[in-house]
Amino acid sequence: MLSCTGRRIYGSIKVAAYYSGAPYGAKGNKNVRSAMALVVLMRGVNVGGHRTFRPTILTEQLKHLDVVNIGAAGTFVIRQPITQTKLRAELARRLPVSTQVVICKGREILDLMSQNPFAHMPVRPDIVHFVSFLSRRPRSEPRMPLDLPSVGRWLVKIIDRKDRFVFGQYRRDMKVISYLGTVDRLFGVPVTTRNWNTITAIAKVLVPGSFGVR
Repeated sequence: MLSCTGRRIYGSIKVAAYYSGAPYGAKGNKNVRSAMALVVLMRGVNVGGHRTFRPTILTEQLKHLDVVNIGAAGTFVIRQPITQTKLRAELARRLPVSTQVVICKGREILDLMSQNPFAHMPVRPDIVHFVSFLSRRPRSEPRMPLDLPSVGRWLVKIIDRKDRFVFGQYRRDMKVISYLGTVDRLFGVPVTTRNWNTITAIAKVLVPGSFGVR
């Protein structure tokens, strides 16, 4: 189990309420629905002029699913109940570009926030904490923690994995993207990566007013 000491994540009472099935205040039913929402993460869109599309247009086209767009990298929270199969069909019909899509449950994001795998690590302006989402269970796994490159000053550090989530850090360096691209090979499945600030933003959409960080 990863350490959860250090920065404290608020909102844990609400997360516990989801798992017990108990309502939380007057908005209990809405909060339970948020925990059952789906999160869409697209890979490699709107990067360097490639696979470009406007997330705001997709959000408008999917407004019947109560969609919230987060940033320009292809991150969406789907708050209206829908199966993953039907959601993939909706995306395939409307996306103007071809891209790898990872879908996870809102409950899984809340799990990440409640555990906060980076809580024991100092916050530094030159270091970014990230989560790589595996498209499925990995075929292989390197020994962790793993530094990339393995010799000299590391640019990417893969810390640990839990289920379909790989936790790591990278330095703010132009060479980082090439090393992040090797995560697929290391785990044997396609992945898409988001920084911890984006994960926090997703959680705040799922549970408005929660997850302040100290």
